[in-house]
Amino acid sequence: MAGEDLREGEEFVSPSRTLTDAHFLFFSGLTYDNHPVHYDVEYAKRTPFGRPLAHGLLLMALTALGGSPASSRLDGLIFVEQGCRFVKPAMVGDTLTPRHRIERIWSEGPRRFCRVATTIVNQRGEVVLEGFHLYRVLPGERA
Repeated sequence: MAGEDLREGEEFVSPSRTLTDAHFLFFSGLTYDNHPVHYDVEYAKRTPFGRPLAHGLLLMALTALGGSPASSRLDGLIFVEQGCRFVKPAMVGDTLTPRHRIERIWSEGPRRFCRVATTIVNQRGEVVLEGFHLYRVLPGERA
């Protein structure tokens, strides 16, 4: 692995980003997820949230460890699994800060794994997303 080895308990904070209509439209165009709750203001007004919601998969993508200060230390890690739960809605105008914590590093026979806890916090300090990433550490690399 490039740089120092990752250690359990280490934390990384990705740069914050403020969601705009452009993020929603780009993501909708990329994924074909064009449900009106994501871009139709009049439709969204009739929902309990009152305005368009960010795509869940867009939020998950913001947790990419490669977008964090750890990016230069990820050689030898292969992304194998991701999971999350959405705690609060995120909408246009929200500023989101992804956070990552090396939760566990372990071996199963000859294979090594690294689990990273992920969260996204909004500008009010509220957790929007809680989740995890699971990486396999390639042979000859350290985590």
